[in-house]
Amino acid sequence: MRKPRALRSGDRIAVVAPASAFNRQEFDAGVAELRALGYEPVYDESVFARAGYLAGDAGTRAAAFRRAWTDDNIAAVIAVRGGYGSVHVLPLLDAGEVRRTPKPFIGYSDNTSLLAWLTTRCGIVSFHGPMLEGRLAHGEAGYDRGTFLRVLTRAEAAGEITHPALETIRPGDAFGTLVGGTLTQLLASFRTPYEFDPPGAHVLFIDEVGERPYRLDRMLTQLRLSGWLAKASAVVFGELPRCDEPGDEAVTARAVVARVLQDFPGPVLFGLPSGHTAGACLTLPFGVRARVVAGARPALVIEEAAVTA
Repeated sequence: MRKPRALRSGDRIAVVAPASAFNRQEFDAGVAELRALGYEPVYDESVFARAGYLAGDAGTRAAAFRRAWTDDNIAAVIAVRGGYGSVHVLPLLDAGEVRRTPKPFIGYSDNTSLLAWLTTRCGIVSFHGPMLEGRLAHGEAGYDRGTFLRVLTRAEAAGEITHPALETIRPGDAFGTLVGGTLTQLLASFRTPYEFDPPGAHVLFIDEVGERPYRLDRMLTQLRLSGWLAKASAVVFGELPRCDEPGDEAVTARAVVARVLQDFPGPVLFGLPSGHTAGACLTLPFGVRARVVAGARPALVIEEAAVTA
């Protein structure tokens, strides 16, 4: 894996919109938060392009990403929001060009398309972390500043990442390269040139939002029947907000996970708030060695630095 340079105070961070259009007030507030962290956010006017539910046509979005990525004065690239559309830019990007200048890409949700491609196809560490809209725009109520700075600014292993809501579904202890993202986007990559291609014995992080239990069941079952799940040594789920059926006696996302993965041989954790979460979003580095400890005190332990000095 190629690792980007650690972020330093004063670094320029390019703000791009690879997917859906966004709220301008949230954009401005997110930019202000980047400045408060000591960085210089930069963007060009194409970020405000609109094409229906998309932030401009695919060519506009891909060109902005490429300009930012190949600019030696840009230290990192962060997405404004998810929604839909990041998959459109993949055919317009060049893996060789991307590999030559590794830098942090930060995003989640629909931007899983880019995270998975960068990490499992281009061999570059990427970051499942806060975007501007809904996260940085809300300050520390929207994202966890500690993990953001720990994984992006320090050339050392981030160590234990846990949360009071994190619980053990299946006990055990396992390790592997941490990869993953939003389940819908991972499955949508099947049988494409940009297919999610995790290494053997990996730690799989699964995020999702607003999918009813039967839909979650269908996706997890597809993951299992495809053989992908068998490659994982451990699975860590996010909060899966709004994935429970309403009502006191309704089926929960947690119950679906426990049932579909009841025969999974490795540890399974549930409730790590990275990506879609009702609270502050943790930042996870994809492409580095991690360990899952699933017992009385469950945790994800990052055992390798995600950035270089």
